[in-house]
Amino acid sequence: MKFHAIVLPSGKNTSPNIPKQVFQLVVTLLLLAIIPLLLNRTSHSPLPFSKINIHNLSIEFDKTCDIFSGKWVPFSKGLYYTNATCKLIIDQQNCMKFGRPDTAFLKWRWKPEECELPFFDGFQFLELVRGKSLAFVGDSVGRNQMQSLLCLLASVVYPEDISYRYTSDTNFKRWFYADYSFTLATLWSPFLVKASDADPSGHSYNSIMKLYLDKVDEAWALEISKFDYVIISAGQWFFRPLMLYEKGQLVGCHKCQQQNITNLTHSYGYRKAFRTAFRTLLSLRDYKGVTFLRTFSPAHFENGEWNKGGSCARTRPFTMEELKVDQYIMDMYFTQVEEQRAAAEEGRKRGLQFRLLNTTGAMLLRPDGHPNHYGHSRHRNLNMADCVHWCLPGPIDTWNEFLLHMLKREGQMAPGRKLQ
Repeated sequence: MKFHAIVLPSGKNTSPNIPKQVFQLVVTLLLLAIIPLLLNRTSHSPLPFSKINIHNLSIEFDKTCDIFSGKWVPFSKGLYYTNATCKLIIDQQNCMKFGRPDTAFLKWRWKPEECELPFFDGFQFLELVRGKSLAFVGDSVGRNQMQSLLCLLASVVYPEDISYRYTSDTNFKRWFYADYSFTLATLWSPFLVKASDADPSGHSYNSIMKLYLDKVDEAWALEISKFDYVIISAGQWFFRPLMLYEKGQLVGCHKCQQQNITNLTHSYGYRKAFRTAFRTLLSLRDYKGVTFLRTFSPAHFENGEWNKGGSCARTRPFTMEELKVDQYIMDMYFTQVEEQRAAAEEGRKRGLQFRLLNTTGAMLLRPDGHPNHYGHSRHRNLNMADCVHWCLPGPIDTWNEFLLHMLKREGQMAPGRKLQ
């Protein structure tokens, strides 16, 4: 694999203007990576610039190292891919296509505290998943990671889009790598549980919805037993107005501002949704896969909320001293980790593996990695900044370096099931 040089205009860097925040919160969050070490173990590969052979950059990895605790360090040797070399980047995350002027955000690499994170090796990844299948279950940020993986593998081979064999819904995609008999899929389910619109005016960015917290979303649950690896995630959709149901009864609401209805926090529905999703996986007789929980992906809106002029114009990572950790991020993170730990404990009785793909700490430090106003979507108001998703290429590629590392540590898995 070769690294690709960036040939793009440079822009001015804006210096951070955020006060020093409570350092203990940051340390606490990053130390949470200790939790998955009680449950998992995992890695190997390279990241791009001109004519660098990744195999020469491979580093022997300390199996006891916590890859999720570390910092971003300068790295100017290039990129795995660009918007010119990968034809699979969608406009929503194609920041360079739509004129992002700076490239400094592409010149950083995650460095664990006590070891080196190996570069991504597409050949190695495809050999590890030969004859197997992998699904991303969740919202568009999960799909963002899948699109990163598509581009990381594109230097080896382009897949065949076989989505049409299963559905006409473009939120559900399947790609097949014939040479490796490997299927990659994304199963759209932003809440993981059953949901429906409750606003008589119809669906919009902030319209109220109904969530049935004890009923799994069958759109993914009926398909999931076919997959060997499942990466499950959810996040930003839980901040919208929600009416919450359990056992068919309304138990409360979040941000619905209706009288005589119990007001519940966003983490209440979030916890119950993950609990239902994990219990579903545990209850499926034919499910033999390895489940990875990809932890909460933080947004970085500044100078306003997402729908009130907020944006994310920074051009370099936060330092630890600059970082501000909002309480809601801690709530979301702890909620996920607690439910994942409970699932892992129960899974051991069934021989099922539940792992933690702990991306939160690293991504808190990357306010510079979002499309801001340099990503276009058919359904998006162009006056509204995108500080939720991540540019491709960009720091989200690190998630798949983590994933490869974890897949290597999984060792021998159950036989793959072909999904042609």
